[in-house]
Amino acid sequence: MRPNLVKTKIQQGATSIGTFVFEFNTTGIGRIAAEAGAEFCVFDMEHTGWSVETVRMLMATTRSTQMVPLVRIPATEYHFIARVLDMGAMGIMAPMVESAEQAARLVASAKYPPQGRRGAAFGVAHDDYSGGDLTEKITSANRETLLIAQIETVAGVRNVDAIAAVPDIDVLWIGHFDLSNSLGIPGQFAHPDFKDAVKQVLAACKKHGKVPGFMASDVPNGKALLDQSFRMIGYSGDLWIYQAALREGVAALKQHRA
Repeated sequence: MRPNLVKTKIQQGATSIGTFVFEFNTTGIGRIAAEAGAEFCVFDMEHTGWSVETVRMLMATTRSTQMVPLVRIPATEYHFIARVLDMGAMGIMAPMVESAEQAARLVASAKYPPQGRRGAAFGVAHDDYSGGDLTEKITSANRETLLIAQIETVAGVRNVDAIAAVPDIDVLWIGHFDLSNSLGIPGQFAHPDFKDAVKQVLAACKKHGKVPGFMASDVPNGKALLDQSFRMIGYSGDLWIYQAALREGVAALKQHRA
């Protein structure tokens, strides 16, 4: 099975920088992101409405690179988790994880026995249609699959210590917009309640040896997050990066013309 370079890196105490894709479901987007230096890419199913067929194409075209393809599923359900892993995703991001039981369901759905209950299919996309020893494939897949639980509700923060204690959850990722909404302070990331929630998540990560993750809206924000000890950073997303670059260029040309 293919080594998960991002999981290895963050487990060794280093930091990994990647990005998100929401809009451009093309055969080139994964390779473009990889060439730009992204170490991972989260392909989003939660907010895009993308079908499993779209995700299958994105996994197939991205696996030709060294970048690690991850998928954010719409809900913590077996049929989402196991299917996208069989398509070649090397990790799962689960939204709105609010309990240890939900985190354990993520693990059980993603891992082969004896660690979980993922159904066995080999010689397919996730093992690059290859042969080989099945026991070694199972061991490798269980070791390399990256599991990210998003903490983005009041209930998630309240139960974050129990969630972080679940074995085989690798990353606790703060969903900042949803968390601020749940706290009743939409978009107020400087609010004391939001800052306190972030501190609780970071404390749980430190206590249980999990990696904290966050999406950076821009470079200054990303630097601040790194200084806060976040070690898995998703730098913005395809539509916002494109829009910002286009806005800057168009504005500069308009100003020159004027």
